[in-house]
Amino acid sequence: MKKVLLAGVAALGLVAAAGAASAADLPSRRVAPVAPAPVVPVFTWTGFYVGVNAGYGFGEFSKGAGFDDPDGFIGGGQIGYNYQFGQFVAGLEADIQYADLKGSTSALRFANGNVGTGRGEVEYFGTVRGRVGVAFDRALVYVTGGLAYGETKFSGVDTTAGIAFSKSDTRTGWTLGGGIEYAFTNNLTARAEYLYVDLGDNRYYGVNKAGTEFSVVRAGLNYKF
Repeated sequence: MKKVLLAGVAALGLVAAAGAASAADLPSRRVAPVAPAPVVPVFTWTGFYVGVNAGYGFGEFSKGAGFDDPDGFIGGGQIGYNYQFGQFVAGLEADIQYADLKGSTSALRFANGNVGTGRGEVEYFGTVRGRVGVAFDRALVYVTGGLAYGETKFSGVDTTAGIAFSKSDTRTGWTLGGGIEYAFTNNLTARAEYLYVDLGDNRYYGVNKAGTEFSVVRAGLNYKF
């Protein structure tokens, strides 16, 4: 009986050893840890930017001056800063523009009844404006307005009196407009914009006055820091 028990214990030991060896030969069921998904940064409009723009201007020399309406190419650069809070964006922008806005006439009538020829020009202008808009991720729709300034020039001849005149003047006024801007990358944005600019009135020959008002349609490209 004793020998039988010893034989049974030995057999159980052999079975346990064989089972442990088989388990060691099986492939591991340990699963490799999954790497966390990369976090994509949310785009923000906050930051400084600089850029260039070009477009077309058209308007009028008002107050019955008699000059033809000016129109022509405009182009320049801008610098600004935006701050985004929630879906809203507020900012400040300044720009300076070369302007080739010209209007002339061969049938100018002066306040004293004399007639002559004349030419009106806007040689450059600039603005300092606030901007307020709503962001739809990388798209921004905004309104803008503020101070405008520029140089106007009126020249011509009072043919009745035989007197030539020419006057350049730097004027200040106001501007109002709006636009849409889109960020193609985190640093590069493009925009389409409209501005109405009023540089007020100025005397150009005796008591004769002309007002300078024009619209600007332009496209721009900005680099955002």
